[in-house]
Amino acid sequence: MCYAQSLRLCCAFFSPKKVSLLETTRIYNGETMPKLVLPARAMQVVNKSIHLFHHFGFHTVGVDKIVKECEVPKATFYNFFHSKERFIEICLIVQKERLKEKVVSIVEYAQDTSAADKLKQLYFLHTDVEGMYYLLFKAMFETKLSYPKAYQVAIKYRTWLINEIYSQLIKLKTDATFQDAKLFLYMIEGTIIQHLSSDGADDREGYWNMISNGFL
Repeated sequence: MCYAQSLRLCCAFFSPKKVSLLETTRIYNGETMPKLVLPARAMQVVNKSIHLFHHFGFHTVGVDKIVKECEVPKATFYNFFHSKERFIEICLIVQKERLKEKVVSIVEYAQDTSAADKLKQLYFLHTDVEGMYYLLFKAMFETKLSYPKAYQVAIKYRTWLINEIYSQLIKLKTDATFQDAKLFLYMIEGTIIQHLSSDGADDREGYWNMISNGFL
């Protein structure tokens, strides 16, 4: 059964009158797909699973747990998502697109905000371990070998984010480089690691002060 056929089958099963469209561009089997079309019921499975993966990890949460927590038949899960790897990929695409919307709202639409303040907002958005970036950050460590296509979603977001960081750095320092933008992202990820190893103590403000004083 081809992807389009299985997609129609699932749309018929999952309340076809309520369909969620996630605007994105992805490559599947060599074809560019401009929209990931998810029926509303399937989107509920994705949202619930994002929460599960976020808190329990990609390897700990198996298909059995997903279908139990989401109250869907296992056959329905496989009819739509085909495999756990594809499902993880979809979850990461959904999370990535939501996070990109947040970033774009900061860097493009906040006209009265300085570049330094935008970088601070990006820092706090991405260092929140209860926030959206944490799932993508976790994916870079947990999916590389077992779920390589899903891993690429996280890597592509990271590359995109470096470009957004650079667009703000260059406004502050005309000699800023992409290496500076990478370093800024390393500092974001270092803050996450520090937070995870500090028994939950939130010292992001202190880390930001060190970064801004020594980097900006």
